[in-house]
Amino acid sequence: MPSVTLKLLDGDYVVSRLSPTAAIPAWADGEGFVSISRSDEELSILCRAERVPADIRQDGGWACLKLQGPFAFDETGVVLSVVAPLSNAGLGVFVVSTFDGDHLLVKRAAIDPAKAQLLAAGHHWME
Repeated sequence: MPSVTLKLLDGDYVVSRLSPTAAIPAWADGEGFVSISRSDEELSILCRAERVPADIRQDGGWACLKLQGPFAFDETGVVLSVVAPLSNAGLGVFVVSTFDGDHLLVKRAAIDPAKAQLLAAGHHWME
């Protein structure tokens, strides 16, 4: 499995769910990592917690780790190398891929055990 350098991004993150026909709200854009996905069932927005209105359906308390890339599209095992040790330790994850890389979210309350598992698996932590 590849060894990956991970960088903990500033702030707490929220995954929110809106109607599949909702317009992309202005609050979605701003500092930090943002991911917007639309399917037939929903519009999902991942962004910094302080921007999401309280009346929006959401799951919060996430910390965001950036897998320092870029990684080639045909490079195999990158995401698996970080997800497997966390999953084996019983830690839930949320993964978002972009053109140049990947972001892994774990609950903020589990960041210390996640870091320990990732370091034990041979990954590197960038402060």
